[in-house]
Amino acid sequence: MDIYRFTPGHTPLLISVPHSGTYIPDTLKERMTDAGVAISDTDWYVDRLYDFAAELGAGVLVATHSRYVIDLNRDSAGSELYPGADNTELCPTTTFAYEDIYRASLTPDLDEISARIERHWRPYHEALRRELDRLQERYGQALLLDAHSIPSRVPRFFEGVLPDLNLGSGDGMTASTALIRRLGDVIGRAPRYASVVDGRFKGGFITRTYGQPADGFHAVQMELTQTNYMNEYQPYEYLPDRAGALKVVLQKFVEELLHWAAEQSSE
Repeated sequence: MDIYRFTPGHTPLLISVPHSGTYIPDTLKERMTDAGVAISDTDWYVDRLYDFAAELGAGVLVATHSRYVIDLNRDSAGSELYPGADNTELCPTTTFAYEDIYRASLTPDLDEISARIERHWRPYHEALRRELDRLQERYGQALLLDAHSIPSRVPRFFEGVLPDLNLGSGDGMTASTALIRRLGDVIGRAPRYASVVDGRFKGGFITRTYGQPADGFHAVQMELTQTNYMNEYQPYEYLPDRAGALKVVLQKFVEELLHWAAEQSSE
């Protein structure tokens, strides 16, 4: 199976969806526990939530494999995403609920992790870098939206209930300050949804690596709570009515990215 699906656009915006993939090779499934095979920590249906993107001219890059194979939003060198906090690994060994992903003594060793980096991680990031460079050369700037979702309650990482819309910009370092403010205003005005900018989720490895505004690369992360578009528990079904309301907000969010980009091009 291909490592990713890529649909090119005709604007400076690329949407990356690194965690909605569900594919796990059979040889790997054989080593996993029931909790591992259930892939509960998937960013379920996120690519479906942004299915309007192509009509707006945004490119879309979607990973096909589960984050349990390898987490594309982590540093391949193994550095922690949030130093001092609880972090899942490049090749996760436990779920968000601390359940073992692998059966006893069957976790990947360093050689296997290195092989997964070459087979899965590197091709995705090469595609991401290649497209962003193309956009920056073509338009004078490149915008990246890294799209994610998570259950509204994950005690391993935070207390209580997460806000519905979590915008991350590396504490203002990964995109233009004016763009971040405008995007924050969009989600702040969204009825029914609580929002935050650079709260618990400040943007992962992808956002922080590719967001270099001084060089014309602007990146932000959007982390959605899953209760607003699906059942957070098995069988994890998509709820069209809830999703439809959320997609209205996401489309306004993407449109604001494109409006800002157009304004910069006309200056």
